[in-house]
Amino acid sequence: MSAAPSHAPPTIDSAGRIGRKLPWATLLLAGSLLTACVTGPSPTGTDSARFDPTSLIKGNPIPGSQGYPTLAPLLRQVTPAVVNITVDSRIPREEHPFLDDPDFRHFLDRMGLPIPEIDPAERRRSQGSGVIVDAARGYVMTNDHLLKDATRIQVTLKDRRTFEARRLGADSGSDLAILEIPPVSLRPLPLGDSDRLEVGDFVLAIGNPFGLGQTATLGIVSAVGRSGVGGSRLGKLIQTDASINPGNSGGPLVNLAGEVVGINTALIGPTGGNVGIGFAVPSNRARAALRTVTGRR
Repeated sequence: MSAAPSHAPPTIDSAGRIGRKLPWATLLLAGSLLTACVTGPSPTGTDSARFDPTSLIKGNPIPGSQGYPTLAPLLRQVTPAVVNITVDSRIPREEHPFLDDPDFRHFLDRMGLPIPEIDPAERRRSQGSGVIVDAARGYVMTNDHLLKDATRIQVTLKDRRTFEARRLGADSGSDLAILEIPPVSLRPLPLGDSDRLEVGDFVLAIGNPFGLGQTATLGIVSAVGRSGVGGSRLGKLIQTDASINPGNSGGPLVNLAGEVVGINTALIGPTGGNVGIGFAVPSNRARAALRTVTGRR
């Protein structure tokens, strides 16, 4: 079984290790893992205030409009900085077997038929995800493999504003690239300290699976320092059971303090879909890639 980029088409801390201190963690897990599409208007209710992770550390559940714990305030805080990315590309088309056959060409000539002209390149549109890491400069982080052979890149915000983007550069060792869009007025997501992650920490994966639109899934860190994925090309990765599917490439893996601890980049699945084994590039490597490409400290 091999790892596949999470955008491949389907076949048809500072804030304090919050995850291990949640007194209501068993309630979350007993209910079932949270999977919520977060497009559309923000709901109103008692959870409408800005998310405060210290309330979790103190043992106070975040009350929802129905009176039970919810991660909605956290998602409303972080999702505006998560973007959908659409990439138009041209890739070499495979040679047509008949057009290279001299007998077939002779047949067309005898019949007085012209030899068909076929575009040597095939147009393709793929979709993935990204995260705004510097709103003032318009810097968006995503996976470099998503941008391969790109002729046009569009970035769409949660509020449906769409921008043409240009590729500033990439760090091939981490499969991360930086796009530039016009400056936007929103809160960028901070990069956390991935070295402090431990197996069992709660994380949220946010992205654009199968082009459905912005979607959030909840899971835990299943392993850290996982190597051998993609023939070891990607180095040591974070493994998570938070659902990662085609289209999630480049989206953030977020801890419960609202920090990016990883960039979702690959999955293992026999049919190209999620089976609970996804991988993310650690945020400390993402920070180094951002510095390499932009010079930003």
